[in-house]
Amino acid sequence: MGKNKRNRYQAEFKARVALEAIRGEQTVAEIAAKHSIHPNMVAQWKKQAVEGMTGIFTGTRERDEAAEEARLKELHAKIGQLTVERDFLAKAFGR
Repeated sequence: MGKNKRNRYQAEFKARVALEAIRGEQTVAEIAAKHSIHPNMVAQWKKQAVEGMTGIFTGTRERDEAAEEARLKELHAKIGQLTVERDFLAKAFGR
């Protein structure tokens, strides 16, 4: 018996399925059967879509991105500092 390959779905597909679930014109089971996926996935994608919508209207997404970018700059600076220290210590110990 071979291993089961885990499917990876594109963001557009997930969004389309989640939107169908949010509209409520069909049940979760009907949507899942239509797209040949498990009903739990439909429910999970719907939940993620609804939770993500609040960030669009409150502007938290932009703040999160700005905070992430600031954190990234901080980490790059730390990497540079540690590289300089490592090089200095390597020369000091004659390596």
